[in-house]
Amino acid sequence: MIDGVAGMKHPADGAGLHVGIIMDGNGRWAAARGLPRFEGHRRGVEALRRTVRAANELGVRYLTVYSFSSENWARPPQEIADLMGLLKLFIRSDLHTLEEAGVRVRIIGERDNLKPEIVALLEEAENRTRRNTKLDLIVAFNYGARQEIVEAARALARDVAAGRLNPEDIDEAAFAARLCTAGAPDPDLIIRTSGEMRLSNFLMWQAAYSELVFLPVFWPDFDRAAFEQAIVSFRSRERRFGGVGPAPVAKVASAS
Repeated sequence: MIDGVAGMKHPADGAGLHVGIIMDGNGRWAAARGLPRFEGHRRGVEALRRTVRAANELGVRYLTVYSFSSENWARPPQEIADLMGLLKLFIRSDLHTLEEAGVRVRIIGERDNLKPEIVALLEEAENRTRRNTKLDLIVAFNYGARQEIVEAARALARDVAAGRLNPEDIDEAAFAARLCTAGAPDPDLIIRTSGEMRLSNFLMWQAAYSELVFLPVFWPDFDRAAFEQAIVSFRSRERRFGGVGPAPVAKVASAS
């Protein structure tokens, strides 16, 4: 992935990036075609397969996908059952492929209220791929950023109460170490499909300085070209992390 100039990255090179994706628009994709919502979710799984493959090929190091939020339990029971079925199908049919491709699967989110068979599948995916190092696929499942932040605060409070931590030693690093994503860098880029422009309770702490790209494409239609488009947009931006950019070069008036 090298441009014509030696050492210059191609604009769509994802080398080393942490990319987060809010996979949005399955239902609207299906409705626009007169199809049941299940078909939108099924096609969304196909889009996820394409995206993981593209991320690996583009050199992305971490890919975090928002697959099921803690608020999604409010959806109709049949839709939830369909989503759980697709999750099981994805793990059972794709796990070997992920293993062979060097993908490490990591699940973040609450597990206490999940059925034992779902928890067992999540643990199997993590255990079978734990030694892979090419791409970390972090799946936010039954996840909510506010709850994650609350749990991190509780963990800090327990450590203080037990005398393991002084309140004065609580800093950003101590807090981040108690988040679900501990050990992974903050996302460089967050992509949301469907044209909606909000985080929807996704990685709210970690996204403090992420670049955001909102694409007007429903998730089932997301492909490598759309992925590359988002990376190109990211590469064109100047990340200042609250600081200032380089001073503009002053133009010198011509003497002629």
